[in-house]
Amino acid sequence: MEWLSAAWLAVGVFILLAYTLEAITGFGSIVIALSLSALLLPIEQLLPVLVPLNIGLTGYLAWRYRQAIDKPLLLKLILPGMLLGTTAGYFVRPYLDENLLRQLLGVLVLWFAGRELWRLRSATVASAHPLWLSRVLTLGGGLCHGLFASGGPLLVYALAGSTLDKTRFRATLVTVWFSLNSLLTLAFLADGRLSAALPHIALFAPLLLLGLWVGETLHHKVNERHFRIAVYWLLLVTALILLWPR
Repeated sequence: MEWLSAAWLAVGVFILLAYTLEAITGFGSIVIALSLSALLLPIEQLLPVLVPLNIGLTGYLAWRYRQAIDKPLLLKLILPGMLLGTTAGYFVRPYLDENLLRQLLGVLVLWFAGRELWRLRSATVASAHPLWLSRVLTLGGGLCHGLFASGGPLLVYALAGSTLDKTRFRATLVTVWFSLNSLLTLAFLADGRLSAALPHIALFAPLLLLGLWVGETLHHKVNERHFRIAVYWLLLVTALILLWPR
């Protein structure tokens, strides 16, 4: 069966890796699963599977930590630009060639992985951006989310220097992803792509729980810094492969 092909089974492995890392470090799962899976399958086929899967985790976390959400930051700075950018990205994506999409994803992942490796090496502390630049970056993050459901790298960069503690920062961000991915899932339902993705969603859903369990088990047994470095190098190599002319 096509939906149990070797490529889709490999996607399952990437999803398990992505959610294991999510549980260990809090790092965004879709950007990992999508960048690795895009080496094997078209992005258009992957998004209607990966986006709905993400709703369960982010919805649970958003509800559990709802008291820690920074509502002014969410409503005044983040959501307006992210919603506008996501909507634009969703409607622009069908007009972009698949190879161009792969290369754009490669540029995003290359920038993100390179930046994180540099930060880990130099131990630099991010400084706050001017408000206008944060709004522009937030809009760009929304555009990336509409194209790849991977707006996290630019949004986190837009919020550099934020005074939020880790709990409030995480609660606010997972609320963003739950909101935007719910919107994208409704769009996939409306355009008919969600129904075609349901067998894969059902197949991979247990991997989310397995990844969370493995991540929680490894959380106190692995060096988080070393694990992050290994994954960022994996993303760096993946980005270069995505950028390689075909």
